Amino acid sequence: MPASDDRPGSHDPHPFTGDVYAEGSAPPPRAPDDDSEFVPDPRRGRILAVLLASLFMALVAVSIINVALPSIQRDLGASSSDLQWVLSGYALSFGVVLVAAGRAGDLFGRERLFVAGMALFTIASLAAALSPTPLMLNLSRVFMGIGSGLINPQVSGLIQQHYRGSERARAFGYFGGIVGVAVAIGPVMGGLLIGMLPPGLGWRSTIGINVPLGLIILALSTRWLDLGPSRSTTQRRSPDLDPIGAVMLAVAVLTVMLPFMLAEQYTAAWALLPAGLILTAAWVVWERRYQARGKAPMVDLRLFRIRSYSLGTLMIGIYFTGGTTIWVIQAQLVQQGLGQSALVASLLGLPGAVLTALSAQLGGRLVTRIGRWTVVIGLVVVLTGIIGTLLTTPHIVAGDVPLWLLGAVMAPIGFGAGMVTSPNQTLTLREVPVAEGGTASAIMQTGQRIGTAVGSAGVTGIYFFLLPQGADRAADAAYLIIGGIVVIALIVAVVDALTDPDGGRIGGSTRREVR
Repeated sequence: MPASDDRPGSHDPHPFTGDVYAEGSAPPPRAPDDDSEFVPDPRRGRILAVLLASLFMALVAVSIINVALPSIQRDLGASSSDLQWVLSGYALSFGVVLVAAGRAGDLFGRERLFVAGMALFTIASLAAALSPTPLMLNLSRVFMGIGSGLINPQVSGLIQQHYRGSERARAFGYFGGIVGVAVAIGPVMGGLLIGMLPPGLGWRSTIGINVPLGLIILALSTRWLDLGPSRSTTQRRSPDLDPIGAVMLAVAVLTVMLPFMLAEQYTAAWALLPAGLILTAAWVVWERRYQARGKAPMVDLRLFRIRSYSLGTLMIGIYFTGGTTIWVIQAQLVQQGLGQSALVASLLGLPGAVLTALSAQLGGRLVTRIGRWTVVIGLVVVLTGIIGTLLTTPHIVAGDVPLWLLGAVMAPIGFGAGMVTSPNQTLTLREVPVAEGGTASAIMQTGQRIGTAVGSAGVTGIYFFLLPQGADRAADAAYLIIGGIVVIALIVAVVDALTDPDGGRIGGSTRREVR
């Protein structure tokens, strides 16, 4: 596509709305490339392996730390507030940089941002593993979160860049499988390392394991990824970074997430929520005005005119509010309600993780045939698992049935999740131009992070409020709320499927895929 298509003043119609933009207005996102112009990179298999390895490492770093908190507290003399920041510092810094990182990758080259993020993540992991104080550990975790935030949008963007059609669906299927396995295997790995190694070394190994893995990924990245200037930087002398918009959005995301993550210890944190919502609205106004002046905003808000993108992003944000929280409730029930270890709790989640990995591959194949209905089926299966868990929990607490049955009845939740997350990512980004892929993916992931924070705070808060009345009653109340959230996500998914002329199928007859 000619470079002039990226400059203000283009009179080409918008690829999604058909609008024609006058001289001086911001250009629309790129129109789709012709299939004949796309030449598959013969290295794409190796590139995908590197991307998935980095994703696995970053996600394990999130889940493995949960079982290490008691050891960290004993070894470093950390307070409960220190431990809270071990979790929150990573999550907050990760969520804050996502969209800016996606935008930077789109402008300067996703490969470059990926390598920079991996290098920062590896160095910060080393610093965290060697930390002599809680303060040093928490600062290192913040930089680990920034590194992970730089990596994640590039992974989705590079998959979108290197794959098309059914190949892309399969690649995102592998993506979803890695997500499911990494989240579940993290606590198991952590429990084994802490159990096998001497006190004071076990928890450090759960973080330090990232260092050799990160160095291997960096070495392979420099060999297989194209680290030259991106196409966009060669087309424009000075890419527009929209720094004010970037700062406004970062502060808005921070102030929205903080109350849900810290309110348990700092009740006053709830005062930040209205400020965060006002900042978000102000950011939208700024982006629109910035674009009206003929400049390139941080986020082209016309992305949300893409029906499949807006509905898919909304659905997955709602789903993450409940779908991820159920595993938090399960861990609390097994450990606090039933007096079992964190390792036992994590092992009960393994069947679901294995099924997530398998169903993500199945979803990658189904999505090319039945489109959005793949996601609908996945959500129905998740609901079935939640209902089974709701009915079984009282009997497990009463001792009428063995504990392992909890892992069995929750397994469908994992199976359904694999058919929700990966197919939805494929379908949601299907019509997004490749040039906007990193930013679009980052917005979607930010919604997921906010949903997770809201769900974890709200649902677990209700669980602990009702816990004095019995672990089964508290857990069942939480499951009912989670089920209601999933039902809302299901409604959005059904609306999306019914309003799409071809149901969102990859390569459907009524629309072509936009890249």
